[in-house]
Amino acid sequence: MAEPKHQIRALYTASTVTVYQAYRPEIGLPAVRDGRFPAAWQRNRMTWIKPSFLWMMYRCGWGSKDGQETVLAIEITREGFEWALKHACLAHYEHGLHHDRATWKRQLRRSPARVQWDPERDLHLQPLPHRSLQLGLTGEAAHRYADEWTVSITDITTLAHTIHDHVQDGDLTAARRLLPAERSYPVPDGGLDHLHW
Repeated sequence: MAEPKHQIRALYTASTVTVYQAYRPEIGLPAVRDGRFPAAWQRNRMTWIKPSFLWMMYRCGWGSKDGQETVLAIEITREGFEWALKHACLAHYEHGLHHDRATWKRQLRRSPARVQWDPERDLHLQPLPHRSLQLGLTGEAAHRYADEWTVSITDITTLAHTIHDHVQDGDLTAARRLLPAERSYPVPDGGLDHLHW
């Protein structure tokens, strides 16, 4: 059965959801060591979190891109994640979803979170027909993410490299066995209506 075009797929527990980011070692390694983002992590900038492991691999090149060498799995509270979704605005104007472009721009300026839906990726990092959620946090949401929602931070760079090695060797079965067990995230009915077209 085909995947819904807009659906959050994530690794989650009863109380947390795992999102991914990649940073240079000066940010990533202290974050792992201390279980929280260091002072050098700028809370006043937009930060993008991704529940999809393979989309993160596409974005950071399996941890090979400059400034994205340390790949992190960040467990955050589901309460915080759902707060961000509730207070988010779609990152682009969509006719039929937004009343008009000016209204959307006002909403975007006021929103502490924004959503992009980008094509999900396969193990070769090729685009799939369904979409993957990217959640941008700014202002209040970025502060809450760093200081309230974060439960744990794990360095998964070695995992990323190992999966990539299996893909390069053509052993997709071994690669798939190591992927995080992402499944449909249970958003309340209508909970994403303001975030897709």
